[in-house]
Amino acid sequence: MTVHFIGAGPGAADLITVRGRDLIGKCPVCLYAGSIVSPELLQYCPPGARIIDTAPMSLDEIEREYLLAAANGEDVARLHSGDLSVWSAVAEQIRRLNRHGIDYTMTPGVPSFAAAASAIGRELTIPAVAQSLVLTRVSGRASPMPEKETLANFGATGATLAIHLAIHSLPEIVRELTPLYGETCPVVVVFKASWPEQRILKGTLSTIEAEVAKDPIDRTALIFVGPGLGAEDFQESSLYDPDYQRRFRGRDGFFE
Repeated sequence: MTVHFIGAGPGAADLITVRGRDLIGKCPVCLYAGSIVSPELLQYCPPGARIIDTAPMSLDEIEREYLLAAANGEDVARLHSGDLSVWSAVAEQIRRLNRHGIDYTMTPGVPSFAAAASAIGRELTIPAVAQSLVLTRVSGRASPMPEKETLANFGATGATLAIHLAIHSLPEIVRELTPLYGETCPVVVVFKASWPEQRILKGTLSTIEAEVAKDPIDRTALIFVGPGLGAEDFQESSLYDPDYQRRFRGRDGFFE
């Protein structure tokens, strides 16, 4: 018996990996986070599958479902939103599976920041403007931030910030980042990227609070901040420059 942790993607049912979809189709038990995972993904479950919404459950209750499935010799598809590598709460589940000697696998998914970037039609790394992307959040009830992982510390680098799980702290974000990026720095808020109800709000650090107030958002949103979000007159990458020599181009005079 194996528990298959599957990154279910940002929302749209067709943004799950082929591997993830196929694993769902093979498992007689499916646990999914119903508050943030699209119910459309359940169409991939096999007929007669036992489907459990874990949104109202505690970790102890989820653990009991794993133990029940293990006793019945049933593989489990465990769906988490986005990708498993960040803010998935998979680590504590794996720790409990290890205590019971239950096998597990991990299948990556499309992360929310990638879906949000596609929604706004932007590359997040721009030559000579922004070459780093910081995935971060602010402290919340579920998990406090480590002392050194602050918006001020990350913002001091000038990198593009992808701030998750933090729409409720927008005033704090604006207050901390304005001295570092300036009032005119672009900000984009993407609500439920890839879902049918997706919304995109654009502004600057001086205007974004007013924009959000016009059409309030209280959860499931990602906040991008950084000069690269508005860059248009930027230096082109040398990657496709006709004089740029690289091993796959086969130009005369190139040596590895």
